[in-house]
Amino acid sequence: MKLRKEAIGWMFYDFANSAFTTVIVTVVFSVYFVQTIASGRPEGGEWLWSQAIAISMTLAAIFAPILGAMADYSRSKKRFLLFFTILTIISTALLYFVGQGDLILAMILFIIANFSFNSANVFYDAFLPEVGMKKDLGRISGLGWGFGYIGGLVTLILALALIDKHIKLVWPMVALHILIFSSITFLTLKEKKYPVQKKNYFKVALDRVLFSFKHIKKMPDLLNFLISYFLYNIGIYTVIVYAAIFGGAQFGMTQQSLIIFFIIAQVTSFVGAALFGLIADKLNVRLALSISLIIWVVVVVWAFFCNTAQEYYYLGLLAGLAIGSSQANSRTMLSLLTPLDKQAEFFGFYTLVGRISAIIGPFVYGEITRLAGNQRYAIISLMVFFIAGWIMLHKVKLERGIKFGQEYVFK
Repeated sequence: MKLRKEAIGWMFYDFANSAFTTVIVTVVFSVYFVQTIASGRPEGGEWLWSQAIAISMTLAAIFAPILGAMADYSRSKKRFLLFFTILTIISTALLYFVGQGDLILAMILFIIANFSFNSANVFYDAFLPEVGMKKDLGRISGLGWGFGYIGGLVTLILALALIDKHIKLVWPMVALHILIFSSITFLTLKEKKYPVQKKNYFKVALDRVLFSFKHIKKMPDLLNFLISYFLYNIGIYTVIVYAAIFGGAQFGMTQQSLIIFFIIAQVTSFVGAALFGLIADKLNVRLALSISLIIWVVVVVWAFFCNTAQEYYYLGLLAGLAIGSSQANSRTMLSLLTPLDKQAEFFGFYTLVGRISAIIGPFVYGEITRLAGNQRYAIISLMVFFIAGWIMLHKVKLERGIKFGQEYVFK
């Protein structure tokens, strides 16, 4: 497969924006928010972080269908992608000015940044069909995903160097990383102008959601998978958001130690994605996903009983295997169960389901931590979502679901 210039440019956006999820949402800023910005607050920094996540993801979930319609019918995908990228860059850079006690400003800037980041991804994803031949899109998407992991690793290494000097410099560094490497995307990516009718975006968004609801109810295996995904993604997203905060609170891990922890986890996530991708190809994707969910159960139970920072490093290796495999195979599972000519609608609904689950998980985690006074009870509670997701996954009859999706007639 020879990559076109547009495909390479498209993948650079993954390299650029992964800095935000890795450094801001997961590893460095999340811990800084809890331990410094919100320190001494009676509600607890963990609970306040859960509110910031929940608000930003609620906004992202509400606007996702509307932005998806705009991506398809506005002929301005590139313009909207640029707008939300700039908004992410500015709000991330402005985090430099928040410190201890600046809770409201920090929450507002993070909510804007996280909402903008998720909104930009709607337009970024919509460019995929335009950057390569249809037969190559899976590999281009996979390469972009892997390139994003490299981008996250690069910014973690840079953050490790900056923390000793001044932790606040990490936020403008992330903003600069996004600015530099997304510029490659904007310089190389050409938007194709298709003849499309003018549409009411709100009506299109509502029609798509109603369309998905109407037909998913008639496709039992797809419905069971989406329920399963909703449940286990609550656990996965919550681990992503709170893993560094948990390590810092329970074991006194420094920012440097946490960054090293996540660098190790990033590496094993590559191994997990490759290993379980092989299982999915040689056996079947449901089995691969099922094993990864069992690993997730082991991860959260182990986290509850984990006693030392060194032990937590080993736990990170196992969690990396699970996260790489479960995210990749979830997309594969959905693509197998949905009709080829309606994948845009169903992937849009899948994204909406994922964002709703990303609201619930951190909120539940924050509430349990606030009430129990210990994150261990919050982390073990995630076992319920992984087990429930595993049970629903086993209600999916994969061969029947694939056949049904291929033969289903939309009326």
